[in-house]
Amino acid sequence: MFAGRKKELKKLESMYAGSDFQFAVLYGRRRVGKTTLIAEFIKNKQAISYISIEGTMKENLDGLSHAVMRWRGIDAVYGDFETLFQDIDRISKKERLIFAIDEYPYLAASYPGISSVIQKHIDSCWKDSRLFLILCGSSMSFMENQVLGYKSPLYGRRTAQFKIRPFTFFEAREMLGGFAPEEQAILYGVTGGVPEYLSRIGNHMSVDENLISLFFDDNGTLFEEPVNLLKQEMREPASYHSVIAAIAGGASKLNEISVKTGLESSACSNFMTSLIQIGIVEKERPVTEKESSRKTIYHLQDSMFLFWYRFVRPNTTAIAMGTGEFLYTEYIKPQINSFMGNIFEDICRQYLYRPDVYQSLPFFFGKLGRWWGTNAAKKREEEIDIVALGEDKMLFGECKWRNGKVDACVMQTLLERGELFACPEKYYFVFSKSGFDAGTDSLAEQFGVRRIAFEEML
Repeated sequence: MFAGRKKELKKLESMYAGSDFQFAVLYGRRRVGKTTLIAEFIKNKQAISYISIEGTMKENLDGLSHAVMRWRGIDAVYGDFETLFQDIDRISKKERLIFAIDEYPYLAASYPGISSVIQKHIDSCWKDSRLFLILCGSSMSFMENQVLGYKSPLYGRRTAQFKIRPFTFFEAREMLGGFAPEEQAILYGVTGGVPEYLSRIGNHMSVDENLISLFFDDNGTLFEEPVNLLKQEMREPASYHSVIAAIAGGASKLNEISVKTGLESSACSNFMTSLIQIGIVEKERPVTEKESSRKTIYHLQDSMFLFWYRFVRPNTTAIAMGTGEFLYTEYIKPQINSFMGNIFEDICRQYLYRPDVYQSLPFFFGKLGRWWGTNAAKKREEEIDIVALGEDKMLFGECKWRNGKVDACVMQTLLERGELFACPEKYYFVFSKSGFDAGTDSLAEQFGVRRIAFEEML
């Protein structure tokens, strides 16, 4: 089942509708649905599509040759890429043709000169043809530096680029139709919104059965997924495991991660850069701080990794011995609400960016994120889940994923934290999974606090 990606498909279709040359670059982490998006786009169109392999130049030349020849209806192999591209030259002058090369970094690794060859054909022929070229890859650093970067032979030639990200909660719901909204949120959280993982969820099973089957069975699809991903992406996976485990365990500053892993700070910094590039870790600073601020922390951007490193990795031996179901039921399930705290914050931020919601807000903000800092008056550290910044305006938000209703204390604390900022216009939002008790009524009315229950967000 194809789900989501409506914006990307609309843009690709708009590009395709003309007759001029187009060059789209698609990239994003593994399992995020890039190949599926290409397959959906080229459906019922004249298209040659090839998925490069991690092999030799000849293997990739043969594979790409077969893709071209299948489309042409003949059986032959080109002797070199130049001859193959000359055929693409001739075809694309006569008719609209999509030429898609997936996992392009593998092809480039087997033949480093391929980007220069493509660049030559773009400049000499394709730019005046009807070709729709697509280059796609999972190696984020390669695609950003070697395809889109200014040192690349292909620099400046793309007509569109698509960084394919995991689904938001609201997009993921399309794949979770058989579950109640709260269950959808949990399943979104444990999969990180990655389409491949969402597709493995069985609508005929309960949430608990799905989690046990996916994570807590040594034959489960996601039982070893982070291990396999890091083996594909990194040269020293063992060190990366240690770094990610430290962050999942609560270490957020570079020195804390260094101490917890026993690695030098400089090595940790390099590992962190690589993990940020592939979308597993995010470097964060308080939303009010400038980009140059050193007041930074690290957290796991991929919530599937957070779930796996918090609950699966410490228990792999027990799971392999067949105790996964018991372990989940007795130990892990009671912690799901705690795990969902940060996930719910993300869902609330996504909610504020939904076009219908964004247009209804008291002001249009450019920056939105978390804030943390010192309360000088009370001599303690404070945190605010959501802070949005406008010109002389600020929005403050608190997000509570818990079974009980939010009481007046939560609202009062948010109002007090808002007073830490000198701003003429302040707005307050409180989000709650389970609604609000009557004690919040007077504060909401007095200070104009907007209360939003989870069910209203849907």
